[in-house]
Amino acid sequence: MKVLIVKLSALGDVVQSLPVAMAIRRQLPEAQIDWLVERPSAGLLQDHPALDRVLVSPRHEMSEAQGLPLSPLTGFGRALRSVRYDAVLDLQGLMKSAICVALSRGERKIGWRGGKEPLAALAYNHKLAPFDPDRPALERYLDMLEPLGLERPAKIEFGLSPRPEELAAARSLLPWPDDGRPMVILHPMAKWDSKLWPLASWVELAKLLGAQGVRLVVSGSRDDRNIGRLIARHSELGEGLLDLTGRTGLKELAALLTLADAVVCTDTGVMHLAAALGTKVAALFGPTAPWRTGPSGAGHEILRAGLDCSPCFERFCGDAQCMIQISPDQAAQAALRLVSGR
Repeated sequence: MKVLIVKLSALGDVVQSLPVAMAIRRQLPEAQIDWLVERPSAGLLQDHPALDRVLVSPRHEMSEAQGLPLSPLTGFGRALRSVRYDAVLDLQGLMKSAICVALSRGERKIGWRGGKEPLAALAYNHKLAPFDPDRPALERYLDMLEPLGLERPAKIEFGLSPRPEELAAARSLLPWPDDGRPMVILHPMAKWDSKLWPLASWVELAKLLGAQGVRLVVSGSRDDRNIGRLIARHSELGEGLLDLTGRTGLKELAALLTLADAVVCTDTGVMHLAAALGTKVAALFGPTAPWRTGPSGAGHEILRAGLDCSPCFERFCGDAQCMIQISPDQAAQAALRLVSGR
C-alpha cells in the first residue's frame, strides 16, 4: 500500500498526527508512507522511522520570492504526482490542504465532511462524518485508520527519539556540568496573542525556580530572541539561566526537551513535542481547552484561571485575564512537582 499523509502545519498538529503514521507502519510494515508538510515543521519529519518520503509545500518559498515564482510550484507538482497512492489522508481539513489532495494522484482521498472550511470536502471521494471538536485532536486523527482497514493502536507512539549525536550536540549547548541539578525549559511564546503569559510573570517564575536551585533554559525561534533576552536580563540569574532563543532547530530542540526535567509553556507546538518525547509539561491554558488540545499522556500539570469566559478560542483579547490570573507561584509549584516526580 502507498499512503500520503497531508498535514501541513502547525508544529503541534504535526506532532499529534504522528501516531497515525506509526500505526500504519506497525500494521503495514512494507507500506510506502509519505508526508506532505510545510517548511517550518519539515525538519522534525526528516529521518522519521515511519516515513519514506517528506514532501515540502512550496508555500513559504513562493511567498518569500519576488516576481512570479513558478519553478518551486512546478517542481512540487511533479513530486506530488510522481506516485499513485492507494490512499491520501487529509488530516488538516482546510482548503490549503484540500487543494494538495485534489492535485495528488490517489485512488481514495479521505477527509472529514464539514469542518472549519466545508468546501475542502469537495477534494475527497471518501468522507468521514464531521468530528466532535471537543474530542482530543489526536483521537480524531486516528479515525483516519478505519477507512484503511487498520486498528487503532493500543499504545500511542510518536516515533520521536533523538539520536545519540543529537543529544550530544544538545548537551554541548549547556554550560553546566551534569551534576544532577534539575533543568527546566521555559517556552514563553505562542502563535495566538491571547495565549501569551505576561513577560513579568515569566521573569518572576524564573526567579522563583532559580531560588530553588533549578537551572533554566529559555527556548524559542529567532523571532523570539527579544523576549528571551528580556527574561534573561530581568530575572538576574546570571549563569543559572541560558537563553537559547533562535539557536536551535527542531531536532536540537527535541534533544533539549528530552534532557529537561520539565517544561513550562503555553498551549503551543513545543508543549506537544515535549509530551511526545516523554517530558512532563506545566502548560498554561487560557483561551483554549486542554481537553481538546492538551498534552498527550499522563502526569502533566494543566494551569488555568477557571474564568467563565474561558475557553473562548479567540486569537486576540483586550483583557486576557484568563492568562494574567495564572500566578507565577502556581506555575513554579507545578514545575517543582514535576521535577520532584522525575
